[in-house]
Amino acid sequence: MHNKNALLDILENDGDFVSGSELAERLGVTRASVWKYIKALQSEGYDIEAVTNRGYRLSPSSDVITADGITEELGTFAGKYTVEILPSCTSTNSVLKERAGQLPEWHTVIAAEQTAGRGRRGRSFHSPGGTGLYMSVLLRPKLSAEDAVLITTAAAVAVCRTIEQIAGVKAEIKWVNDVFVNGKKVCGILTEAGFDMESGAIEYAVLGVGINVTEPDGGFPEELSGIAGAVFKDRQRNMRNRFAATFLRQFSLIYEDFPHSGFVKEYQERNFIVGSEVGVMRGGGSEAAVVLEVDDKCRLVVRYSDGRQEALSSGEVSVRPTGDAG
Repeated sequence: MHNKNALLDILENDGDFVSGSELAERLGVTRASVWKYIKALQSEGYDIEAVTNRGYRLSPSSDVITADGITEELGTFAGKYTVEILPSCTSTNSVLKERAGQLPEWHTVIAAEQTAGRGRRGRSFHSPGGTGLYMSVLLRPKLSAEDAVLITTAAAVAVCRTIEQIAGVKAEIKWVNDVFVNGKKVCGILTEAGFDMESGAIEYAVLGVGINVTEPDGGFPEELSGIAGAVFKDRQRNMRNRFAATFLRQFSLIYEDFPHSGFVKEYQERNFIVGSEVGVMRGGGSEAAVVLEVDDKCRLVVRYSDGRQEALSSGEVSVRPTGDAG
């Protein structure tokens, strides 16, 4: 509905209350039509305040994810992406993987909440509605399986750039796929791929990104409160649409220029565990090591207590208190 979207634009741009008669005049419709558009927007989740003798105002904390809102924020990149919004789903990665064969590259699924969000190593990813951004992008990369880690690392850099551009706070990376702000994890990334069984080539990759844009109502669950954080404490108008579009722009700029985009150096510089003592997790155990560097293939180079060195291209490490590794 063109007039509904035009009404939303007025409320977003004006900021203060706008009377029903003024809205009707600016849109060239009746006041009854204005009321119909208001109700339609409210049914989509927009928090629109209505006050007698003052009119209508979009709440300063209204932050609804919409395809139109993201497309508008994408600007010149809008023609590349097809954006699909789901009010809720199990996992955006799972939804996109099921339909990967029928969808074009750059198709993006975004959910307002996930009921079974997934992280690495089969862990769950806390995905409450209203505060996070949960998205998956379908890619058809011309990469070897060995180089597929570049998708995850490029996405981590794109998330950092997005946070710094929008929020103005420093973002860092914990190898391989976690983004931190002020010592708390605000983003997790999970890339999954489908392979041609005969050639071993990647047929498609699904890049999943979950960002805690604002803190959930009531805070994070107790088991996550010491680990998880959010970019903003309180909701801000249209923030998740801006985050989604800015990330998609930044990721596209890096991905389309593989391998010459220069993001690897940025990825290396943003990693905060170089020099740290860590536990390299394998199976049910963990082996102590010291992180020497992130190399030019985005592998984590570690030295174990017996002097052995290894370049890890996947897996997980936990930062250990000083003195735990030799």
